[in-house]
Amino acid sequence: LYVDAFNARKSNPSWNFELRQLDDGYEPAKATANAKKLLEDGADVLFGFVGTASSDAGAAVAKSESAIFFGPFAASDALRDASHTNVFHVRPSMADEAFKMVRHCATLGQTRIAVLAEDDTMGRAGLAAVNQAMSELKLPPLVASAFVPVNSDKVDAAVASLFKAQPQAIIQVSLFNSTAAFIRKMRKAGYAGAFMNFSVVGIDPLFTALGKEIGGVVVSQVVPSPRSSATPIVKEYLAAIDNSDQSPSYESLEGFIAAKALAEAVRRAGKGFDKARLQASMATMTDYDVGGFRINLRAGMRDSVRAIDLVTITPDGKIIR
Repeated sequence: LYVDAFNARKSNPSWNFELRQLDDGYEPAKATANAKKLLEDGADVLFGFVGTASSDAGAAVAKSESAIFFGPFAASDALRDASHTNVFHVRPSMADEAFKMVRHCATLGQTRIAVLAEDDTMGRAGLAAVNQAMSELKLPPLVASAFVPVNSDKVDAAVASLFKAQPQAIIQVSLFNSTAAFIRKMRKAGYAGAFMNFSVVGIDPLFTALGKEIGGVVVSQVVPSPRSSATPIVKEYLAAIDNSDQSPSYESLEGFIAAKALAEAVRRAGKGFDKARLQASMATMTDYDVGGFRINLRAGMRDSVRAIDLVTITPDGKIIR
């Protein structure tokens, strides 16, 4: 959406974006091959890799080729180490999201917390982030944790294990299929506690999977509401949406924000830039106002308060902050 809108402007600079897209199917080996092909074909930036394992794989290729790896969706916090000087993040870290959710639980007096995680790189990273947050907030250890197969409805063993522990809140590090199946079966078993989710779950697919049963579920969000037209970046995004066949969503808005941040980095790098100049311009964008919403691209930074909202969903699909 952003690239098309940018390229269509009459007041463009003397360059356009070319967006090439390849699907890795969440397979790290394919993500590696795709990253190599894109760079061989002359890509200036590896942009928007989706999924923790795929992002790790793409970033490894970028490092070996001295390329820029920009705006991954759901990358592991290991990529946020300051040593990864070629990696730039638009979204906050999993540690930031975990801290926000755990602190919210603590504020409500919910100190018996459990974690449901998919058995993959993302799930293990999310579990580690929650444990770190519990330690930072000086809360008791998790009462339980359980792994489930990736994006699967095979959750019975996890339901039995976590229901027995009787947590007050369960933080889920899972995609929508596993999340929906677990919530449905836990409630059927009689669990009445809170369900909290990392932003990667996706509100729209989760609502499709759960329907009215989504009522009360909490999801962390790392960008503003995609319908909050009072925010300039959202107003710009909605104008682009109006010229497309898409519907507004948090995930789509995040991609739009990432693309605009990349365009600003290119503008700052100046005409005839090389990778070193582009990387240097990105490194200065530690408090960039993308349009009523500020982001920090530099690795090694934490931002758990400003950039993250917790929202809950009503049975009819309304989102409440």
